[in-house]
Amino acid sequence: MSCSGCSTGRGNSNENNGVPAGCNNNGSCGTSGGCNKLNVFDWLGNMNMPDGQKPFDIIEVRFKNSRKEFFKNLNNLSLNVGDVIAVEASPGHDIGIVSLTGELVKLQLKKRNVSVESEEIKKVYRKAKQGDLDKWKEAQALEVNTMYRARTIALKLGLQMKLSDVEYQGDKSKAIFYYTAEARVDFRELIKVLADEFKVRIEMRQIGARQEASRLGGIGACGRELCCSTWLTDFRTVSTSAARYQQLSLNPLKLAGQCGKLKCCLNYELDSYLDALKEFPDMENKRLITKKGEAFLQKTDIFKRMMWFSYRHDTSVFIPMKVDKVKEVLELNAKNEQPEDLVSAFTQVAKAKVVEHSFENVVGQDSLTRFDRSKSKNKPQHKHNRSQPSVNKNKGPQGEMHKLDGTVAPLDKPVSLNPNRGPKPNTNKGPNPNQNKKPNPNQNKGANPNQTKPNPNQNKGKNFQNKPRNNNPNNKPNNNPNSDSNTNKPKDDNNDQK
Repeated sequence: MSCSGCSTGRGNSNENNGVPAGCNNNGSCGTSGGCNKLNVFDWLGNMNMPDGQKPFDIIEVRFKNSRKEFFKNLNNLSLNVGDVIAVEASPGHDIGIVSLTGELVKLQLKKRNVSVESEEIKKVYRKAKQGDLDKWKEAQALEVNTMYRARTIALKLGLQMKLSDVEYQGDKSKAIFYYTAEARVDFRELIKVLADEFKVRIEMRQIGARQEASRLGGIGACGRELCCSTWLTDFRTVSTSAARYQQLSLNPLKLAGQCGKLKCCLNYELDSYLDALKEFPDMENKRLITKKGEAFLQKTDIFKRMMWFSYRHDTSVFIPMKVDKVKEVLELNAKNEQPEDLVSAFTQVAKAKVVEHSFENVVGQDSLTRFDRSKSKNKPQHKHNRSQPSVNKNKGPQGEMHKLDGTVAPLDKPVSLNPNRGPKPNTNKGPNPNQNKKPNPNQNKGANPNQTKPNPNQNKGKNFQNKPRNNNPNNKPNNNPNSDSNTNKPKDDNNDQK
């Protein structure tokens, strides 16, 4: 039942088969406190009253958004937090939800300066019946369309006002229009038109910009829900002096909240800053006079108790000084005495931090193309000088080639000085990376120490290299009559004679 009063308008359970669509608490947020604004935790709710003492008869009732009012329980109804009740209104009755009961209501009355015996406190009629709940939901369904239609009518009438919210009474007999305006608005004609349009009693309530933000809610610059819609109830004035005391830049875009006014959080830490500033000397229209020149205040670090000064002739150098040292210089200047220098006279040289600022691109983010620059500093630079020959690890300086076994062999062709010309080295063929030709299959394979294949002639009798070479490549018989057919030697004439 509590989700039906959600300010988002998404808590209608009729569209989702009885399941609320607002906060996904499925109707339990009335007891747990979920999405309700300005909740108060009843830490005395589970405690029994002393004997002979009656419970406090005034309760707090919550209506749409953060509107809360107090009512007297004259009939001594047993009411708990989250109960939907019918209360007195003018005219008719209204429907609300009990938000607080018991002794804590006394503290809420004192906080809002409401007297217990005040005649303005109305009474509670009864717990809401089913007919009251049905009419209440019908009234809430009309609020959005009524607000849009009323805005159109106000524009036609030329009224300088902004309608921010509309709230129907529980019995559909009255509608409350909340608006904001910079000046006084004559809305008498508007009330007549709205009464003829919606056939209800019209009530106009002017609220401020902060109250409007409190009713509508939102997310602040800190990433959390607005303070005015969650826990802040009193809106104190915030001035620009609060930003000056906290050393903040007077930028209205950063200091203003969603309501267009200065943020309420500027007052949260103001007292701490004011207490810390009491120990600092007043440097308004004052200068530190030294023999080197006059120094003026650049900035102040309140919590570190540091003050930064600069000379008039050199404004790019910031000199840090403690608050006590600044007071000493002011005392000397009051006696018409001048120290030699701020750094050498009153600060240790080892601890003095003189900062030189370059006001051109201080942050380093002025360039829009700063992320497009290549990181050439971390990469090795491969630059070839065409005037000098490229040095190859496998080539000597005078046309020599180093083999894998460490020996040096001259090249048939001169070494090319231009690395872009000539055949490229082939590293996939042969042991020599600079060799482009295939190895000769008839080449003597026994002399190569890098040979992996076995020699087929290695196991045949004598060594093949010790035999005389046969000049006849076709192994045909020699037809020379003067030679022997087996040994290819010339015949001996003495054997023929024998």
